[in-house]
Amino acid sequence: MVNIENRKFIALDISGKNYLSWVLDVKLHLSAKKLRHTIDEDNAASNEERVTALIFRRHHIDDDLKYEYLTVENPFELWQNLNDRFEYLKAVVLPKALND
Repeated sequence: MVNIENRKFIALDISGKNYLSWVLDVKLHLSAKKLRHTIDEDNAASNEERVTALIFRRHHIDDDLKYEYLTVENPFELWQNLNDRFEYLKAVVLPKALND
């Protein structure tokens, strides 16, 4: 069973329905932990920073997504994989929200 008490915010759902809010939450939390640079392509993050950011991010994704990206050990690569998978939602959700 997932221990949601240790989560800082809702985990990314495998459907991606909460992707946009999840991205904002991750960016804010990584900034607060001074780890935001770990999601930049050409970052100079230390190994400890990369591992901390990866653990944090994996803790905040659905268990099925976690299993699917089990072999990804680079926080930037995980960020890109999830972005590639769910980025289309910006084109679908944001225009609808702006029109409501």
